[in-house]
Amino acid sequence: MRAAVVVVGDLGRSPRMQYHAHALAANETAVDFIGYEGASLPRFVLDQSRITVHRIPEPRLRRRAGPSITLYALFAIVDGLRSAFRFGRVLWKIPRPDLILVQNPPSMPTLAVAWVMARLRRTRLVVDWHNLGYTLLTLRLGRWHPVVRLARACEKIFGRFADAHLCVSRGFARFLHDKFGVEAANVLYDRPAEVFVPLERTDRERLRQSLFARLGVRGAGPVGFVVSPTSWTADEDFDLVIDAVRYVEERIRGWEAGESGRRFADLVMLVTGDGQRRAEFERRFAGLPARRVQLRTRWLEPEDYPRIVGAADLGLCLHRSSSGLDIPMKVADLFGAGVPVCALDYGASLAERVRHGDNGLLFSTARQLADLLFDLFESYPDEPSLLTRLRTGARRSARPTWEEGWTKEARPLLLNG
Repeated sequence: MRAAVVVVGDLGRSPRMQYHAHALAANETAVDFIGYEGASLPRFVLDQSRITVHRIPEPRLRRRAGPSITLYALFAIVDGLRSAFRFGRVLWKIPRPDLILVQNPPSMPTLAVAWVMARLRRTRLVVDWHNLGYTLLTLRLGRWHPVVRLARACEKIFGRFADAHLCVSRGFARFLHDKFGVEAANVLYDRPAEVFVPLERTDRERLRQSLFARLGVRGAGPVGFVVSPTSWTADEDFDLVIDAVRYVEERIRGWEAGESGRRFADLVMLVTGDGQRRAEFERRFAGLPARRVQLRTRWLEPEDYPRIVGAADLGLCLHRSSSGLDIPMKVADLFGAGVPVCALDYGASLAERVRHGDNGLLFSTARQLADLLFDLFESYPDEPSLLTRLRTGARRSARPTWEEGWTKEARPLLLNG
């Protein structure tokens, strides 16, 4: 069997589709893995002999639009046409696949190109719904912009034409059925890959000391470690972190002043990933009068990322879903490493995975986030605390793994369809 796994995005920053490609190859399927140039791929993809990687230059005209909504919409259409041509050419030139598995979003030109090529090459088309493309466009263009309405129509029509569907939450499956007329979508939750495992305490401490030295972390006393995996996209609320740091610094000062000699633990917040918004965030944070919270930003290589996540006391998820239907992969990664998560609450779909008080905590405002950080680290590291209980819940939430979930929910759909 042969499959084309298509990502209209950076292959190196598309973990769910990397896992799909690897799982298909492990089931004796020849895989053409197609997507944009960018970050390096992990070894489990590069070392798999059944996977052939096809890198395509990403059109970036829309990045020159500046603040102009009109220019952005026009340039986005031009970029979409360029992408359609490039992806269509690759899908036509590769050996005929039995299956085309395509990530959505972006819906334009992904779904239309994939549907046309599936019909021309007489192959099955399966859409893996991560989010909705048209709702992401609303973040820049507004709900009623003609391009947003066109994107929704494209997503609904061509999405419905697919032969089968996967999606990331039960809420998403209901939406696809009720709003897009999709008869059935298999729910395949984002789950941690096998490389995400809890670290023993001694290993965590050794890794943290090495990491803090590399990051230039100061402080002689206990240091709490918070990691926030991010892709620096428009649907992540970094303003909330800036405000939360102000509030938690203010509360720490009051707490220390209340009793002579009392000192709160230092907090290190590592924001991983890379993107256009990173430089602006670093500049804004540098202007804060922060003494107890030290922020660092780094891009982590795929081989380093799982261990550094596992060294953290707490994960922070700032994803503000444009659709309210997706569940960010970073939550699964954190649970796989046995790390509880504080997550920005956006509704029922997130609650399918993050259970408040069990494997994580939910917040809606900067003040709430500041209070959670203070409460979690007030007695750090001496006394058993809520943080310890949440870590136990996070470890329970690591099962099933991605491989186990894929075998149950995706394998029958993709390989036996």
